[in-house]
Amino acid sequence: MTLKKFNFNVIAKDKFSRNGLIETHRGNIQTPAFMPVGTQATVKAAFIDDVIKTGSEIILSNTYHLMLRPGLDRIESAGGLHKFMNCPLPILTDSGGYQVMSLSKFSKVLKEEGAIFRSHIDGKKFILSPEESIKIQKGLNSDILMVMDECPKKTNDYKIIEKSMNISSYWAIRSKKAFGSNSHKALFGIIQGGLFKDLRIKSLTDLIKIGFDGYAIGGLAVGETQSEMFSVLDDIKNFMPEDKPRYLMGVGTPSDILGAVKRGVDMFDCVLPTRSGRTGLAFTWNGRVNIKNAKYQNDNQPLDLNCKNLNLKKYSKNYLNHLFNTNEILASMLLTLHNINFYQELMNRIRDNIKKGTFNEFHDLYINKL
Repeated sequence: MTLKKFNFNVIAKDKFSRNGLIETHRGNIQTPAFMPVGTQATVKAAFIDDVIKTGSEIILSNTYHLMLRPGLDRIESAGGLHKFMNCPLPILTDSGGYQVMSLSKFSKVLKEEGAIFRSHIDGKKFILSPEESIKIQKGLNSDILMVMDECPKKTNDYKIIEKSMNISSYWAIRSKKAFGSNSHKALFGIIQGGLFKDLRIKSLTDLIKIGFDGYAIGGLAVGETQSEMFSVLDDIKNFMPEDKPRYLMGVGTPSDILGAVKRGVDMFDCVLPTRSGRTGLAFTWNGRVNIKNAKYQNDNQPLDLNCKNLNLKKYSKNYLNHLFNTNEILASMLLTLHNINFYQELMNRIRDNIKKGTFNEFHDLYINKL
């Protein structure tokens, strides 16, 4: 059987915002798209079948976590990540660079060797090179692979960011070579450069010369303000290739997503809807709801009266409040699904408004509300 080639087309535009379609052999992905995070081969507190029912068309998983547990050999023995976790959707895997920076007990970045770090689980020493990261992602059989990059912590030190960006550009060349040629999978480059416009443009220019199937904006969601993040997107939006998907990594809140779509971003991932779901925070069209609050103890209305999906409106705020305050597992499951469903409703309405040419009005209505 001939596998479908990876492909992307822009269907409609409203100023800089774009509605497009990513085609993969595992299914199509409407953009702008939100990818629920399945870091450890699971979207926490949710069955993958239910995640699919929310309208999710792709999920994200992570090289760093899976190489530590359960290890590539076990996943390969199961036939790859999709079979291992029973997920028919396309899967994008992050290269592990961000987790090396944020989670490992000790890390050292060497231009030639890669990232040398100790596992945050047991302290075991690892070396993750661009070639090794791509090898692991190939073994996982992910559909969209990410180049190995260095994701520095937020700093205003130009020289530190410049050095990191140059290493990331060099690693991108090595990642592309290790990836080779595979028309039914995709390799995305990652733009670095911190909050510096000239470094961001240089990073993007370098990546375009190498040539990738998509371009991700990395090095954000590391402590900068929303306005700083939007400023970076404004700096590069006129330089981004029109015919490739654009992915803002690790972002974000509903308002982050609205502002980024306005600036031309096509793809998003974030742990926020699932993590918040496990801690009692719900996202709704009327703003955020802390369901643990005592004022919901006698509120017998659902979080969303209009939600027709997954029978979520069968559960009252009163009941959800009770589940959270008695530490019942069902609480996390229900609110996680609610939040993923809300995010997919948001993406659907974003796409519809781009098609209608009314996205800016939609953006202005909800940017300070959600």
